[in-house]
Amino acid sequence: MSVVDQQFMARALELARKGLYSTHPNPRVGCVIVQDGKIVGEGWHAKAGEPHAEVHALRQAGDKARGATAYVTLEPCSHHGRTPPCAEALVNAGVARVVAAMQDPNPQVAGRGLLRLMGVGIAVHSGVLEVEARELNAGFIKRMEQGLPFVRVKLAMSLDGRTAMASGESQWITGPEARAAVQRLRARSSVVITGADTVLADQARLTVRAEELGLNAELTALAIDRPPLRVLVDGRLRVPLSAPFFQAGPALVATCAAAAARERFTEERHELLAVPGSNGHVDLRKLLAELAARGANEVLVEAGPKLAGAFARAGLVDEYQLFVAPKFLGSSAKPLLDWPLVRMAEAQDLEIRDIRAVGGDWRITAVPKPR
Repeated sequence: MSVVDQQFMARALELARKGLYSTHPNPRVGCVIVQDGKIVGEGWHAKAGEPHAEVHALRQAGDKARGATAYVTLEPCSHHGRTPPCAEALVNAGVARVVAAMQDPNPQVAGRGLLRLMGVGIAVHSGVLEVEARELNAGFIKRMEQGLPFVRVKLAMSLDGRTAMASGESQWITGPEARAAVQRLRARSSVVITGADTVLADQARLTVRAEELGLNAELTALAIDRPPLRVLVDGRLRVPLSAPFFQAGPALVATCAAAAARERFTEERHELLAVPGSNGHVDLRKLLAELAARGANEVLVEAGPKLAGAFARAGLVDEYQLFVAPKFLGSSAKPLLDWPLVRMAEAQDLEIRDIRAVGGDWRITAVPKPR
């Protein structure tokens, strides 16, 4: 792996990140075409159904693609989906070499794209900046390999680890910069999950608000054009259809309640999904599997201590996004997670991946360590 290959792949990854908010259910992919050490074509995948990154880059390169090197952040597809296979486009363009950051975990591709290229004499190299490429598409990879989406839990808390006053009041713990960061987390997600307690206490809508994203006009338009599916976990159907959450647009309700209410929700453009559970609690793993089957790559959980704690207890959390405000809410305020532990040995160890200031608050990215 040469320094030059890393430099051009870094540019391809930069392009791929432009699709952070819009490619669902597809992966985020960028492509750079290089001839004689100079970039002659660039492209990135914007959204499903539209041309892939390779096609955009090849169109820009034109005849200069012949004999060039193509840098792609994901193995070129080899199957006919909503668009033709990119491996064939590269072959037809006459590129001499293809460098991929990683193989495609999609069983429909899984090395076949690279084999197709090698079969016609194109030099192929894979694994350049693979760690960065996998991080960018962690949700797509997990869905393909495990049949589950990547689960990110967002929590806002005070320095003493509290999320709301005893009364349930929680607006606002953090400042506007942190709330804008949360908007971007929502926008990049396939699904946003919340619980009945949060919707009832905060009158939450869980929508993406364009004016708070802080993105340029192009990315804002793409993000708003593909809003995440809003999912309410409401085992006993406690939230009335008159709640702001339902008034904000179509939603999916995961419940253990009888299907007799299905027609009532359908009439209001919502979907009622019966998920087996116990004691009125939805089986969260089964819910995630159903969402993955529908194409969900990344799920953002924005909920109170009960539902967030349930995801944690079930071992379903891949990443925590903790927004910490420099204030104390006191001992009577609500805890971060409803997760009663008795012994120190039961504690969940976390690996902190990043800490940074966000306005007057702090943002901590942490992942659970294997038990």
